[in-house]
Amino acid sequence: MESEIKNTVFSKNVVEFVVVALQYCEYLEVFEEKDASITTDQFTKLLPLLYLKASLLPETESLDEEDIEITVTEDIYNNIFSRLFALYGKDDAYLEVFLQDMKYSDTPIGASISEDLTDIYQDLKNFLTVYERGITENMNDALYICTENFKEYWGQKLVNVLRALHALKYKPYTGDDDADSELYSENEDELW
Repeated sequence: MESEIKNTVFSKNVVEFVVVALQYCEYLEVFEEKDASITTDQFTKLLPLLYLKASLLPETESLDEEDIEITVTEDIYNNIFSRLFALYGKDDAYLEVFLQDMKYSDTPIGASISEDLTDIYQDLKNFLTVYERGITENMNDALYICTENFKEYWGQKLVNVLRALHALKYKPYTGDDDADSELYSENEDELW
């Protein structure tokens, strides 16, 4: 049984996922709040790769009933969130279209680029912290939780925020911030 678990947690697909998750988390921990276009470009490259690697993770089962350690504190979360929010500012909000409540709503439901990116970070960082310790059973359980959260929660957030980042990255640029905002508002229905 231990050999089987070891083969799973050290499999090629898991190791590749760990590498991409680590790149994502490290980027969020050190990015500069100066240039949204560079950060957006980085996310539009990392997020599809992260989704691909997460979708290739092997199925596993939890071995222990105890929850894994949560290492992303509220302070860490808020720090990353506020830096992202400062970076994206007025472009942080986007319309959410994949919520179940949306079909019953007469008003648009908003989402936040900074919140979605930070939520993804939180799950990945909690997984990585346990995985890096190298205790096979704990690694397995962290992998199980991360995979389940991907299926139920952050996978959908990832594709939603990627849509918003794609719109930001490729929106028409006129060179005038006020005109860009106006053009962006006029084309908002087309973008969303």
